Amino acid sequence: MSDRDAAPPGVIPIVAASGGYAPLYVSEAKIQPRAVSGWFATWRWSLVWFTQILFYGLPWLPWNGRQAVLLDLTARRFYIFDVVLHPQDVIFLAGLLIIAALGLFLFTAVAGRLWCGFACPQTVYTEIFMWVEHRFEGDRQARIKLDRAPWSAAKILKRGGKQLVWLAIGLWTGFTFVAYFTPAKALAAEVASFGVGPWETFWMLFYGLATYGNAGYMREQVCKYMCPYARFQSAMFDRDTLIISYDTLRGEPRGSRRRGVDPKIVGKGDCIDCTLCVQVCPTGIDIRKGLQYECIGCAACIDACDAVMDKMQSPRGLIRYATQNGMERGWSRRQMWRRVLRPRVLVYGLVLAVIAAAFVTSLALRAPFKADVVRDRGSLARLVEGGRIENVYRIQLMNGTERAQRFHVGVEGLDGATVSQWSDVELAPTEARWVPLAVQVPPQAAAALGPGAHPMRLRITLLADAASHAAGDDDALAERREKSTFVIPR
Repeated sequence: MSDRDAAPPGVIPIVAASGGYAPLYVSEAKIQPRAVSGWFATWRWSLVWFTQILFYGLPWLPWNGRQAVLLDLTARRFYIFDVVLHPQDVIFLAGLLIIAALGLFLFTAVAGRLWCGFACPQTVYTEIFMWVEHRFEGDRQARIKLDRAPWSAAKILKRGGKQLVWLAIGLWTGFTFVAYFTPAKALAAEVASFGVGPWETFWMLFYGLATYGNAGYMREQVCKYMCPYARFQSAMFDRDTLIISYDTLRGEPRGSRRRGVDPKIVGKGDCIDCTLCVQVCPTGIDIRKGLQYECIGCAACIDACDAVMDKMQSPRGLIRYATQNGMERGWSRRQMWRRVLRPRVLVYGLVLAVIAAAFVTSLALRAPFKADVVRDRGSLARLVEGGRIENVYRIQLMNGTERAQRFHVGVEGLDGATVSQWSDVELAPTEARWVPLAVQVPPQAAAALGPGAHPMRLRITLLADAASHAAGDDDALAERREKSTFVIPR
């Protein structure tokens, strides 16, 4: 018999020089997690409700005559409640990403994969899809039995109903995702009239089917093999990080016993080897073997074990959040928390607090408009009526608010310079516009300055009243001074 014939089922062998084989792929058994209830499960479902109410609800929340959160790529504007961001505000996106990264570092250093176990979209949608599966097919044993059962009308009805609900959730998720970029009401009207554009159709189907596939079928495979976080989390862990831990000293040796019997009398540990901690694990690991990168920190095993300890009349905490140092040295919870708040964590927290405060402050103090001055390259300088020297500029004005604004422009830092034939410019809410501008210098001032490029500043003033036609200190809401140069030819 050849090496290929001797390979076990599900293995594609590579024949080695020694005559044996090395597995290239080993198929894994389908994981059917058992339903669990408890303190951590309640927290997990609370976050499921919270995140999904936000995600599904924000596109339908009206705000200033539009939806509360709209990322309008066509108009190149992002609306987030009262904040309007233009492409020039990309620094705020960078700041938000830095805050998210530092927050992830902080949470991981303190308590491991809290994000993965409680708020990651993969975890959230897997919980939702598993709840639907539980309603149609029953709990773990019923699903395993259904998998082995031959196809029948009852099996088709259960599996078909589950698939339809999964598809509906996936497509509604895809619709909601696109609704952040195309107004939700307009998108709903397009869907109802079968008039959705090609890009909207693509992204609705792509995001919807990705949700359907990842949460319905791939599940733990995404966490174990596709997500990079599982691979580099060890760089942020240390021996004082709170992780889900099995108390070996208390639990071993394992073995069954009657309820209420002191395990020391029968020479056993507190663990009765019921394997419920394995059955409820969404990634199918045995936490009793120690910390494993597949553990997403969902704490389902803690809820299951605590329930068993209650039934066995033993103290809770055989599986609990603890640090490696704490478990090995028998520290109390207070002692472990003292080490959790160590210099590394405090530095992360301090840096995060400073950056978050700077982000909020800069966003709150953001100017209500932006201005950018560009010289007209087609005409650096020219002689006009009365012997005056004229330079032409273009100013990009951007209204950063959802109110009409009126602007006045003046010139500073150049003796005798005036703005020629300027009338105040009014911009509609969130409008951006290029405005031509001419600056003139009389011949006497030009002669005094001499030929060459001379520095100056253009003062752009936001008027307090949109109906105003003249600028004054009492009328100004905000001002910007933009540097430029005035060229006098030889």
